[in-house]
Amino acid sequence: MKLLQNVINHKINKITADELLNYADQYGVQLSAENAKKIAAHLRGKNINVFDDRERSQLVKEIAKIAGTKTAKEVNNLFIQFTK
Repeated sequence: MKLLQNVINHKINKITADELLNYADQYGVQLSAENAKKIAAHLRGKNINVFDDRERSQLVKEIAKIAGTKTAKEVNNLFIQFTK
């Protein structure tokens, strides 16, 4: 299980805007191209563990500052889908 978590975290920490948009579409999350670019740039290189509730919560707060509360909630839902 740890290996799978590492793979998912690595992918999130290296995600591009296009990949983020594809995942958002796949999971029914509304995300604009502009917000995807901002979020992907913010995620890049952070080494965030989305399986850790505190780290994910802090990240969602940062995303809310970048893209708004509604988008942050949608991205959090996307992260929850990844961690199930």
